[in-house]
Amino acid sequence: MTPSATLNHSVHDHDRELLAKYDGRAPRYTSYPTAAQFSAAVGPEVYAGWLSDLSTRDAISLYAHIPFCQRLCWFCGCNTRVVRKADLISRYVQRLGEELAMLERAVPGRIPVAAIHLGGGSPNLLSPEDMAALFLDIRRVFAVQPEAEISVEADPVFLSARWVRAAAEHGVTRVSLGVQDLDPMVQRAVNRAESYDQVAQAVGWLRAAGIPSINLDLMYGLPHQTVRGVRATLDRILQLRPDRIALFGYAHVPWMKPHQSLIRAEDLPSAAERLDQASAAADTLVAAGYERVGLDHFARADDPLARARHSRRLHRNFQGYTTDTSPTLIAIGASGIGRLPQGYVQNQTTEIAWLAALDRGELPVARGVALTDEDRFRADIIESLMCHMGVDLAAACARHDWPGSALSGEQEAMREFERDGLITRSGDIVHVTERGRPFVRALCAVFDTYLTGSPARHSHVV
Repeated sequence: MTPSATLNHSVHDHDRELLAKYDGRAPRYTSYPTAAQFSAAVGPEVYAGWLSDLSTRDAISLYAHIPFCQRLCWFCGCNTRVVRKADLISRYVQRLGEELAMLERAVPGRIPVAAIHLGGGSPNLLSPEDMAALFLDIRRVFAVQPEAEISVEADPVFLSARWVRAAAEHGVTRVSLGVQDLDPMVQRAVNRAESYDQVAQAVGWLRAAGIPSINLDLMYGLPHQTVRGVRATLDRILQLRPDRIALFGYAHVPWMKPHQSLIRAEDLPSAAERLDQASAAADTLVAAGYERVGLDHFARADDPLARARHSRRLHRNFQGYTTDTSPTLIAIGASGIGRLPQGYVQNQTTEIAWLAALDRGELPVARGVALTDEDRFRADIIESLMCHMGVDLAAACARHDWPGSALSGEQEAMREFERDGLITRSGDIVHVTERGRPFVRALCAVFDTYLTGSPARHSHVV
């Protein structure tokens, strides 16, 4: 019997008034302040100063952006482009080595690295030789710890057994396979055709190579998706026994990503249908033994992500939910976003501008934001809500030496969430209810002092 067949689940008749009231636009809160607040006030010189202040005793994390794919998925919101020439990718990897050499001159010494993430794009477009060159450059500049978590995003259609073996040799500990949906009609509507057999073959290669953790990325809210279709995809995916599943809501923002205009708006599910899909998927995954982690991740009970949730060590960054506790994330590659104790930085978003900065001998940072004490205080609250579906406001105030009276406006705004059954409050302790979970980003927005300018740049809450 398939996992969803064991459920006595009927799609909830969600309160359309709640959707109309709270399903506005809000950031995904992978950072606070969000990228919308980045400016050119933080550039190469500021970044160099921040790098020089790092300690060689404290481990950091590293992110490398590989902005290449072999196909353009119309739902994609990433900085990527289609490239089918291997030499272009190899030259990009060589230039990553130049950026790493600049970082080597900017930091105070050989800094330990506890986590590496290769994102994109589709990093599995790197040839084994390119991957070897990249890891060689990384290990030349940084002291990658033997137990470092090394994760890579991959498109299962273009994965090969040879690539997987090379990844294992370089210490890769987790691979995230983009699946999204297995319904051919949905796949045609977003230009991403792949079969269950291709995904299963990729998982088999990863397990045979000894990759210890496998994550599958799925989506809801895509054109032509239905509750029945989402369940059907999950029934097949669960046969592969992934360690983690990320269930992202499709963000339709064609004004920011013009290729999304290839998706017909009339084919997209309504807000109520999106909520039904997300709820049905969550019920199916929980019934199959997965634990809910934050807003949109699910993990087996013995997975480090689930354990981090129980011990309240769960964090959130630009890659989503993570067990990474380092306050420093150095990013390389076009559009890469990094985090340091002093603030956030983002590299030039286009390859042309990124390459031009390297040619000038400059760190290729285009913009960023320096954190204020208030930013750190509010980021603490927002991260707690996103990760743990609750927050102790008094404890947050104490940690940051911030007066509780400064949140009087937020306390007033939360009364509406409480009346609608989205949160409960006991003194200064706020708990997000199951009814309120889909609207947690709207609750986070209450604490966002910057969200006043152009909310249209963000996706819908649900």
